[in-house]
Amino acid sequence: MEKYKLYDAEYKFAGIIWDNEPINSTELVKLCADKLGWKKSTTYTVLKKLCERGILQNRDAIVTSLVKKEDVQKYESRAVLEKAFDGSLPKFLTAFLSGRKISEKEAEEMKRIIEEAVK
Repeated sequence: MEKYKLYDAEYKFAGIIWDNEPINSTELVKLCADKLGWKKSTTYTVLKKLCERGILQNRDAIVTSLVKKEDVQKYESRAVLEKAFDGSLPKFLTAFLSGRKISEKEAEEMKRIIEEAVK
């Protein structure tokens, strides 16, 4: 679903909201200035755009998300898998883990996740 596609700056902006919601729009402007270096006008422009796309909501100066962070992450991860690895999870894991060591704990967690996905 294209609805979940966020560009890098939009994702960072949405992350501020996910981490702080519900958030007053005035406070959001302050956080965006601090964390993203944005001016008030930039914050409101991006907010309006994401509200129009149905990702965020700004009602009575209170901003909340309409789309969960997890849903955006699922979309983005599947898009990368399709684009860069022809949809192949084994190809992705091979590239991701190439030359990289993982801990026993990480390996066990990955095994658990795979076993749950197979069920």
